[in-house]
Amino acid sequence: MTARVGVVTFPGTLDDRDTQRAVRTAGLEAVPLWHRDKDLKQVDAVILPGGFSYGDYLRAGAISRFSPVMETVIAQAKAGMPVLGICNGFQVLTETHLLPGAMLRNNHLHFICRDQKLRVENAETAWTRSYEQGQEINIPLKNIDGRYVADERVLDELEAEGRVVFRYEELNPNGSLRDIAGISNAEGNVVGLMPHPEHAVEPLIGTGRTDGLGFFTSILKRLVSA
Repeated sequence: MTARVGVVTFPGTLDDRDTQRAVRTAGLEAVPLWHRDKDLKQVDAVILPGGFSYGDYLRAGAISRFSPVMETVIAQAKAGMPVLGICNGFQVLTETHLLPGAMLRNNHLHFICRDQKLRVENAETAWTRSYEQGQEINIPLKNIDGRYVADERVLDELEAEGRVVFRYEELNPNGSLRDIAGISNAEGNVVGLMPHPEHAVEPLIGTGRTDGLGFFTSILKRLVSA
C-alpha cells in the first residue's frame, strides 16, 4: 500500500500543487487537505506548504494556527506523526509551538527570491534521512518574514540537542540567528525550514537540480520502515 502524505491548503497558500507534485515524484500518494476539515483522511504524514496564508494578517502563520485542520495536526504531531513545514508552514509550526522560536521580517526589510546553499546539520530526522550530515544542497528561497529568532537559552538548547537541521551557507539571506534555516522538535518527526525543497525535485524546473527530492524520499523511507 502506498504511503499517503497530506498537503494542507489554507486561504493564500501558493505552493500546495508544487508540493503535491514533489510528493508524487518521490513515489508517495499526495492527499489534499482543506484547512476547514479536521479529518486528515488517514494520511501517514502532513506537509504545511508555503504561501501567505490568510494574507499574513496579524503575523505570518498566526491565523492559520487556529484553522480546524491544525487542531488535528497538532495532536497527531505530538503523537509522532511526521510533519514538515515549508516557509509559511514553518511560520505556522512556530505559532503552534510545535517548534520553538519565531519568524520576523527579513533584516533588510525586502522580499528575497534566490537559490540558496544550505548545509545539512542533522540527517537523522524523519525528513532528512536521504541526506548526509555536512552535505551541501541548493534549494530555492523566497520570503519576506524569514528571519528565525529565539532567545539564547532556546538557541543553545537547539544546538546541544542537534535540532538545528539546516544552516545557510555562504550568505545569510535574512538575518536568521546562528544562520539557522531549519529546525526540528526533540523527537525529530516535526521539521520546519524556510527554503522550498518542492521547487528542486526535477532537473527542468527550479534550480535545475534535484537537491530537494531528499525530503520526500526521506519520508518515504521512514514510512516504509515504520
